[in-house]
Amino acid sequence: MTPPRSRGRALLRHLAAPALALAVVASLPATGRPGPQPAATDPTAGLAPVAVSYATPTGGEVKGNFLSYNDFHGAIDPPGGSGAAVNGTPAGGVEYLATWLKKLRADAAAEGRRTTTVGAGDLIGATPLVSAAFHDEPTIELMDEVGLEISSVGNHEFDEGVAELIRINKGGCHPVDGCQDSDGFAGAKFTYLAANTLDRKTGLPILPPVDVKFVDGVPVGFVGVTLEGTPGIVNPAGIASVRFADEVRTANKWGGLLKLFGIRAMVLLVHEGGAQSPPPTAPGVSDCANFSGPIVDIVRGLRPEFGLVVSGHTHRFYSCSLPNSSGAQSVVTSAGSNGQLITDIDYSLDRRTGRFTGISARNVVVENGVRNPDGSWQQSAPGVYVRNPELVDAGAKALADKYRAAVAPIANRVVGRISADIVRDARPNGESPLGDVIADAQLAYTKGDGAQLALMNPGGVRASLSYAASAGGEAPGEVTYGEAFTVQPFNNLVVTQTLTGAQLKSVLEQQFVGYQGQTTQRILQVSAGLTYSYDSTAPAGSRISALALNGVPVEPAAGYRVTTNDFLANGGDGFTALTAGTGRTTAPGFDVDALVAYLGAGAPVVPGPADRITRLG
Repeated sequence: MTPPRSRGRALLRHLAAPALALAVVASLPATGRPGPQPAATDPTAGLAPVAVSYATPTGGEVKGNFLSYNDFHGAIDPPGGSGAAVNGTPAGGVEYLATWLKKLRADAAAEGRRTTTVGAGDLIGATPLVSAAFHDEPTIELMDEVGLEISSVGNHEFDEGVAELIRINKGGCHPVDGCQDSDGFAGAKFTYLAANTLDRKTGLPILPPVDVKFVDGVPVGFVGVTLEGTPGIVNPAGIASVRFADEVRTANKWGGLLKLFGIRAMVLLVHEGGAQSPPPTAPGVSDCANFSGPIVDIVRGLRPEFGLVVSGHTHRFYSCSLPNSSGAQSVVTSAGSNGQLITDIDYSLDRRTGRFTGISARNVVVENGVRNPDGSWQQSAPGVYVRNPELVDAGAKALADKYRAAVAPIANRVVGRISADIVRDARPNGESPLGDVIADAQLAYTKGDGAQLALMNPGGVRASLSYAASAGGEAPGEVTYGEAFTVQPFNNLVVTQTLTGAQLKSVLEQQFVGYQGQTTQRILQVSAGLTYSYDSTAPAGSRISALALNGVPVEPAAGYRVTTNDFLANGGDGFTALTAGTGRTTAPGFDVDALVAYLGAGAPVVPGPADRITRLG
């Protein structure tokens, strides 16, 4: 090993002095996305778990292991309903996640591999009541309990704003609610990375941008970023003090700093991703079938030192190899969501050069069920799986049970009834039965304020309502407050404002890419009485037709009282046209209160018809 490299690695061990590193990188030019690169062979041709070899080691080989997951979303309890199983296998729950992490670490140790456990954002935010009631402190404590070491932030880390994320990271009692569990909050022991979340005043990251781990003396660098589009999908009010920089420019900039310190093996933790598409009808958890998404272009722009990209955001599972800026392949992974999968990644390093010599990855299902003799899974009711007590980690369960017991009187209170499963899955027209119900609930909640229609963003509908679910021992069809909160966990305000008919049409036109800056197609869920047709192939601004309210065509100059949550009213999800409303009023309570009131208003609520919107093309 040459003396300069030795000195560089010695200095690197003191990167706990982040001010020095920040000063260095602030003076570096940002590296943009490279131009067109040489064509690569199809990396998805073989759908086995991905494995990439880079070079034959020249100075001895060091073996290591990464375990990763993403988009945990405070899923302390095993998911239920249609989300309870992954490709038919019941999975999830933090006490099961802990067990499988320990098992995989033990397997790696038996092969002489040191494990580093990492995440790719959205650990918190959009969480069930058992976490959200305590401002997601339970999830942070449980991430420490299960051994998480490093994670990027995701967009949902900003659900309660920048100041709250800083508190969650550093610790301390909530400024309004205090320490609700009476034993303080120490913050995250793991390292949150936020390289592309920049303070508008200083221009520097609000949290550490990089981290370094040594594997048998060889350094591995980590850069963590969230998607540049975060401002469009979180409440603008909470992120006014920061801006979000380009993922590739940021990663390459900080990768350049790490390289200056002698690091040649790098991992990007990025809260952005892609998805597999049929065929096959049900891609495997470690496949890369017909893969596409924003992560493809991100990887294409990365420096080749980023041999591994741990991604998230899309809630999909995959294990791919994709070309980076050099045309070589980087391994790209995602473990779905809700702690139901763990990505098990083995790698090797050249001791002399410090470079990756090989990386392989597979997704492992966090099984929590009990098998029948025929191989099927035991169920206590249709769609309700029996949990396996032999797979429970005692430490994680004890910590989770503390919060489960504290929140149970609120979570298990029955608030209403449903007649059947009400799912959030969108039909071909973009409308969902549960989206209809939520829009109807918000309209009913604000009728006294003159509301005539309501609109709901589809991304705010976080779970389906299951007829058979009985987490609190309630009867089939009964809905608890905890179940309702899981559907709408953001505590958004419910606001009503006046829009002209022309403005309302503009809002609906903004559901489609290319109109008034919209970059993603999102079909708003609509309340009963509002009907329209759309043709997504028509020119931007002319896709909406036959817009009517209660069968009467909407008049461009007339005023209409429109209810939404405040996220949408503030321009969230790119719906800036909603900020043009006038006469805004705010209903008491939160959006979940509107849903609770609707569920408990009388007869069991039936699934929405999902036929208020007509798709023409």
